[in-house]
Amino acid sequence: MKIAIIGAGNVGSMVASRLVDASLSDVVLMDIIPGLAKGKALDISDARPILNSNVKIVGTDNFKDIQGADIVVITAGLARKPGMSRDDLLKKNAEILGDISEHVRKQCPLSIVTVVTNPLDVMSYLVMKKTGFEPRRVIGMAGVLDSARFINIASEKAGNITGDKIFMMGSHGDTMVAINRAGDLSETIFKESSDRAKNRGAEITSHLKTGSAYFAPSAAVFYMLKCIIKNEKKTVCASVYLQGEYGQNDIYMGVPVTLDSSGVREIVEIELTDEEKQAFAKSARQIRESIKKL
Repeated sequence: MKIAIIGAGNVGSMVASRLVDASLSDVVLMDIIPGLAKGKALDISDARPILNSNVKIVGTDNFKDIQGADIVVITAGLARKPGMSRDDLLKKNAEILGDISEHVRKQCPLSIVTVVTNPLDVMSYLVMKKTGFEPRRVIGMAGVLDSARFINIASEKAGNITGDKIFMMGSHGDTMVAINRAGDLSETIFKESSDRAKNRGAEITSHLKTGSAYFAPSAAVFYMLKCIIKNEKKTVCASVYLQGEYGQNDIYMGVPVTLDSSGVREIVEIELTDEEKQAFAKSARQIRESIKKL
């Protein structure tokens, strides 16, 4: 198994480290900045004897070195800065990912692609269209992360909460939709926790000043990759291409899906309340507005 990670910033390099530490896959870490990926790959590689890892990692600034990768993770692009919305990133990151998509299509035509770059739902849509890949092979990461943030915040006040009871759907942005199926979770805690989870990325950025979150995002990517590599058939929330599901067409949105070695095995449709349906439709409208700008 060979995974190519395009973008050796904090998220990309942390994903690479998690994969190598767990001996999950050989890794090619790629970045156009000369020396960046190579230096980080050498550092990650030096930890292998300590952790008894038996996989390899190399760093490169040449797209040719990703050739034949089974999975491609795209983390490249501009990170959000304080006061910047995800939509502010749209134009520049669309240019970056449009170029990357051409290289992925040429070098890794059979790969599964996981998109991490923001604005995530729109970038996932762009990559699918630019590569021409089957939609089930292009997956946006955000739902795992947003749901984890939601669960973590809620559990601080309500104790242990299982991930299949509360989670996030819709956009990876201000209009994400909080779902509550935990009968013992109070409405107050649910509302406070979901509101804070929606703004968690901005909250972290406000403290870091010059960067954005990467520990939890990299863990979310790793979890998805493990589901795919090990053919675990687990149900997670991810941004995927909808073709009638949840009443939406030709759009990427966060919904529950089952992942296996083919990518998206199944889109899981759950029954939404009227309020949730309205919020989901609002989220879809926001994503469509950004798609039109492309």
